[in-house]
This record gives sequence, structure tokens and C-alpha cells, in this order.
Amino acid sequence: MKKYIFLIAICSSISIFSQTDSKKEKTKGRLFGGFESNSQWYLNDVEREINHPEQPIRSNNYLLLNYNYGKWTAGIQAESYAPKSLLNFNPKYEKTSLGTYYLNYKTEKIDLTAGYFYEQFGSGLLLRSWEDRSLGINNAIRGGKIVLRPTENLSFTGLYGNQRTGFDVGKGTIYGFNSDINLSGILKMTKSDLSVGFSYVGREDKTIILNPNFKELTNSFAGRFNYSHNSFYLNSEYNYKSEDAILYPIKISNSFVKPGSALLTNFGYTKKGVGLDVTLRRIENMNFLSERNPEVFSPEQTSIAYNDRMMNFVPSLTKQHHSNLANIYVFQAQKSVSIVSENGIAKAGEIGGQIDFFYEFKKGSLLGGKYGTKIALNASNWFNLKGDYILYPPDYKTDFFASGKKYFSDYNFEITKKFNPNLQGSLIIINQYYDHQLIAASLNVQVNSFIIAPEISYKLTTTKSIKIAAEHMWANSDRKNWAALMLEYSHNLNWSFYVSDMYNYGFDKHSNLIDDVSDQFRIHFYNLGTAYTKGSSRIALSYGRQRGGLVCAGGVCRFVPPSSGIALSLTKSF
Repeated sequence: MKKYIFLIAICSSISIFSQTDSKKEKTKGRLFGGFESNSQWYLNDVEREINHPEQPIRSNNYLLLNYNYGKWTAGIQAESYAPKSLLNFNPKYEKTSLGTYYLNYKTEKIDLTAGYFYEQFGSGLLLRSWEDRSLGINNAIRGGKIVLRPTENLSFTGLYGNQRTGFDVGKGTIYGFNSDINLSGILKMTKSDLSVGFSYVGREDKTIILNPNFKELTNSFAGRFNYSHNSFYLNSEYNYKSEDAILYPIKISNSFVKPGSALLTNFGYTKKGVGLDVTLRRIENMNFLSERNPEVFSPEQTSIAYNDRMMNFVPSLTKQHHSNLANIYVFQAQKSVSIVSENGIAKAGEIGGQIDFFYEFKKGSLLGGKYGTKIALNASNWFNLKGDYILYPPDYKTDFFASGKKYFSDYNFEITKKFNPNLQGSLIIINQYYDHQLIAASLNVQVNSFIIAPEISYKLTTTKSIKIAAEHMWANSDRKNWAALMLEYSHNLNWSFYVSDMYNYGFDKHSNLIDDVSDQFRIHFYNLGTAYTKGSSRIALSYGRQRGGLVCAGGVCRFVPPSSGIALSLTKSF
């Protein structure tokens, strides 16, 4: 720990020196970064038969320091998971150590980075390294990256390195090249925008398999274009991954080798008051790890569950609901091949899409009223790939544009109305279908649900406001009916308070349950908390019950176990 304190002291001294010397000569030195702490005190919950873990107080902490001087920037991120990390975070995150570090040199034409860095090619279907602390994801690449911009219309990126795992890096080596070409600038197009891009990503992972039926270097390629004209836009991307061994079930199989591919298309039309967006995607065998064999922590848990050493970014393309009940049955993108002979599950990817439409009725119109009315419609449907599947020995052959059995669907309608300068309300209606057996290759449970969620907010004064949100879910299986209520009060620009409850009053132990172990009764999941914000600082304190299930951000999820306790979070940027 002493060496990290020493590094912090050096950065602070440099910053102070730059500031004191500014009277003699204008310098460009600047220290910036941030601190984040998320802590939990897990408590016993007698009613739920939950005993706190052996170490009940746990905390995840991050200190990021960057120092910029002219064209040079250096940074470190120290991380502490003490005395233990939060429940169900990657077991490799433990104790206190240096997480990432980098040195960067940047001009208008060139951008050089050594150390840890983040990068994304195109939509990320081949490569995306990023950090999301709420999900426990940090798959930064340690190595080198160079970005060349010879003109404002051309950009080329090359990179090399190994992916972070815990406080170390994995054995697999990543090679990458990306190009972005702005054709509208080169061709002097004034009324339209047109750009193209090409990417290559290689993953070299040595194998102990004798006479493998696959190459140690897996090559992947992508091509894409983006076009827009006035209010219309269209972009598409195709990705291909060369033949590679497939996990069966948690180790690669030398006799089960397949290529992978992904096609993504997005188009739409938008102008003031109206918009339409359509996204279509087909994915086949696009699980892309920097090490083919995941790390096994237990017979039922591998590093894949923690998104560890995951090279690409495949989010679920469904509406990201703010409704609590709508996030009980969450769809996760199906990018992997899974053939389970015991229950007859066979899948190789997904095909489907999402449509978003919004319209704002003008103020003064019949439906708009004095303050206007907004409506939004969203629909998403996702299916298994249709094809011929063989359970044993495992094999498959898919039809490219045909769909098989449905994984998930979500149809929702939202209307927002302002009644007067202080009062505003909204109503969202949601219908979902969720096939747990096919999505999770697990228990044979399918859920049809219908959710209605009204919300109203009222400004008490210029700084004080109150919001009430109610929800109800009708479901035909699993835990069946739910009701939820949330009350939120903002006292001023600094203080806010909330109290909420989710009540599973429809629980029936004889129903076909997804989870037949946790919370075997009708239960209240209550929570209450407060937050204080001032400038770039925020502190939040809460107490309540956590429902076991998926917690998601941006279409990517992690599983959290059932728990009860007190949570404290602190964030500060500077």
C-alpha cells in the first residue's frame, strides 16, 4: 500500500508545484480524477431465513488520479475491496492493489497510450473494453495503442495487449486494427453524411489440446457504414469470427468447432415532435473470450458469470425500463451456443429486433391540450435461430434469416402529460413474455406478464417536489402477481428522500417457480433512503431488502443474491 500512497503524493506535489509556479510562467498542469465507495452492511433477516455472510461489512472502493501536462497525461486507479468485495462480485477482486495505470501522449494527428486502456471498434460486437463498477466489469487491455488521424476524415487505430482479470491480466493476447473513413468529407458531400469503417480483431490463446481442430489465433473481421440525410439515418454492420472451439458445457470441445457472425442494422427518422427508430440484429456463436476456457470457481459458477475476460459487447436490445416490476424478468442477449442434451435445449444465438416510436401532440391541439402530450411505443421480439440441431454429439446448422422458438417479447406504451406548471403525470402499460428454460437453459418456466405503472410528480415550490409511482403486475406463473409503490421527495437541490415497497402477494408455492429456494412466501421488499448532493459530491444511505435476481446496466447484467442490510455510497470527482 505504501507505493500507492507514494504515487499519490508525487501527483499531488506536481499539481502544487504547477500552481505555485503559474505566476512566473503559464503551465498546463492539471490534476483530476475521482473517488467512489460502495459499502454494504449485510444483516440477518429472520423472516427470510437469511444469515449475514461471515464478513457482513463489505466495501468496493476506487480512487482514480490523472495528471495532464500539455500533450502528456498519466493516470492510476487504486482499488480496495476490504475487508471483502460486495456479494457476488468477481472473486478475483480482493484486498487492495493497483488496478490500472497508463501514460498517454496526444496531438491532433497522433494519440499514443501505454499501459491500460479502453477501446471500442464500431458497435463493440467484436471488441469493447470498458468499466462499469455497478456490474463489477473492468476488462481494460494492458499493452499499447496508437491512433493516427492524418486528416479530419481519416482515423486508424492499432492495439496490442492482454485483458485485465482481477488485479492481473489473462494469458490470451489481443491484436486489433480499426479504420474510420468519412466519405462525405472526402467527397465534399454537403447534404448527406456517409462514413465507412473496417475492423480486425485477433485473439491468440495457446491450447493444451493435442492436434486441435482450430487455430490458436482466432481472426475476426467487421465492416460497417453510416448514412444520414436530413431526418433519415441508416447504419449497418457485419461481423465474422473464424472457426473456434465451442464451450461444451464449460470447457472447449475439440470436436465442436464453428465460426461465428453478427449482423446489426439500425435505421430511423426523427425531427421535432416525432421519431421512429428500428434496430434489427442476428447473432450466431459470438461468445468471444480472451481465454477460450473460462475460469471455474465452483461446479455451477465460472468467470463468464462475472463478464470476466469478455472481449466484445453484446447488450440486450430491449427497452431499459425504470419500472421495478418490469425488471424482474429481464432478457439477456443470447450470443452463445448452448446444447443441453438432458433437457433438450439447443440454441446457437438470437434473431430479432426493437422498434421505438414517439410523437408529441402540439400544444393547443385537441389531444395536446394547453401543455402538450407525449406518447411513446416500443416493441421488441427475440427468437432462437431456426435450424437443424443435434443434441449428441452436439452440432447444428442454422438458417440465416429464419427464426425459431421465442425467447422474449416486450410491448409497451407510455403517455406523458403536463396538466399545469406544477403537475405532471405519466402512464406506462407493459406486456412481457419470458421463456426461462430457453434463455437460461434451466427450469421449464414461461411467464406472461402484464404491468401497469402510473406516476405523478408535483412541484411544491421552486426547489421542493414530490413524486409518487405505483405499479402492478399480473403474471400467469412463477411468483405471479406483484404490487409496488414508491414515494420520492426532493427537499432542495441537495437533499432527496425516498421510500418504496414491492409486495409479492401472488406467491403460490405450488406454482412453477424459477427460484424454488429463496423467499418461499409472500414478501415485502421494502427500501428507504436519502441522498445528499453538492457540486460533484454525492453521498447516499439506504436500508432495505434486495430481491435476488439480475441487476442490469445498459443491457448487460449481473446476478445478485437475496439480501437485507444497509448500503452507503459516496462519489466525488475533481
